[in-house]
Amino acid sequence: MASVKKDDRLTRSQSFMCVGFAGFFSKTVTSPLEVVKIKSQVGTFHSKRGFWQSFLLVYQNEGLRAFWKGNLTSCLRLFPYTAVHLTTYKKIVHLHMDELGFISQWRAILAGGLAGVAAALVTYPLEVAETRLIVQNCRQPTYIGVVHTLSKIYGSEGLLALYRGFSLTLLGAFPFSVGFYVVHMNLDKIWQEPPFRFTPLQNFINGCLAAGVAQTLSYPFETVKRKMQAQSARLPHFGGVDVHFSGTIDCFRQVVRNKGVLSLWSGLAANTIKIVPYFGLLFTCFEMCKQVCLYRNGYIISPLSYKLAPGVDQSLGPNELQEVKRYLKNRNFGSGETSFGNQW
Repeated sequence: MASVKKDDRLTRSQSFMCVGFAGFFSKTVTSPLEVVKIKSQVGTFHSKRGFWQSFLLVYQNEGLRAFWKGNLTSCLRLFPYTAVHLTTYKKIVHLHMDELGFISQWRAILAGGLAGVAAALVTYPLEVAETRLIVQNCRQPTYIGVVHTLSKIYGSEGLLALYRGFSLTLLGAFPFSVGFYVVHMNLDKIWQEPPFRFTPLQNFINGCLAAGVAQTLSYPFETVKRKMQAQSARLPHFGGVDVHFSGTIDCFRQVVRNKGVLSLWSGLAANTIKIVPYFGLLFTCFEMCKQVCLYRNGYIISPLSYKLAPGVDQSLGPNELQEVKRYLKNRNFGSGETSFGNQW
C-alpha cells in the first residue's frame, strides 16, 4: 500500500500520531465500500446481485449502521500494525546497512516485506474479528464488539482460528510487492524526474496506481483468506461463505469449480473505487496534521500554510532545532544582562 512521505522535521511520536489520525479518518469514511467488498469476497447473499445492489441489500436488511460494522476493529488495528512495522523495518534495515549507511533497493524492499509480515502476525486476530463482525447480521449478532469477538472465537474454536488463512497473507505479499515496485519504477521514468521532486499530486497519483495494480494482483489470495476467516461450523450458514472447504488449497479449488476463476476477484469494483478516496483522504489528513506539528516545532509560520519560518534551518531535526533556540535565547539573555549591568 502507498504510504505517506516521511518528514524528518517531525518527532517519532508526531509521525505516529499523524499516520494514525489519517488512517483512522480515511478508513471510517470509506468503511461502506470495505463492508461491501468483504461481503462480496466471502460470498454472502448481499453480493448476489452485483455491486450497486449490495449497498441496497445491506441497508434494507441491517440499516445504515451496518456500513460501519468492524470499522472500530479495523482502526484499532492500525496503531499496533504501524508501530510493529516501523520498529521491525528499522531494525532489519540497520542490520543490512554497510559502513556508509547504504542499503540496496532490493534489500530495502525485502526489509519492508518482512516488517509487513511481522506486523500482520501481531495484528492478524483483529483482522479475523473484523471479518466476522462484517459478515454477521448486526440485527441478530453473534459477536458484540472487539473483545467479545476475540474471546468467543478463542473459546469456541481455539487459538488457531484467530490465525486461519494467515499463510495467504504471506503468499499474497509477493505479487503485491512486485506489482507495487514495478509500477513505481515505471512511473518514476514517466515523470522524468527524481522522486524527491514529486509534487503532492504526483505522489498521490503514484500511490493510487501502484496500490490499484498491487491489490489486483494479490486479490485472489485475499478473497480466499476472507472466506477462511469467515467460515465456522458454529455460525449460522457457516458464516455466510458461498462455498464449503477443508483447507486453503481446497478453498481455491471449490471457488474455481463452483463459481469460476473470475469469482476470485469478487468485490474488486468496490476495492478499486475505494482506492482514490481512501488515499486522497489519507494524504490530505496526514498533511493537515503534519502542518500543525511543523508549526508547533517552529518550522513554518502558520498551521494553515507551508511558508517556511525565516532564519530556521529546515535540515535540523526537532530536538536539534529546540537546542539551537535555547542556545540563542540564553546567549541573547546573557548579552542583554551584561549591557544592563554596564549601564550602571
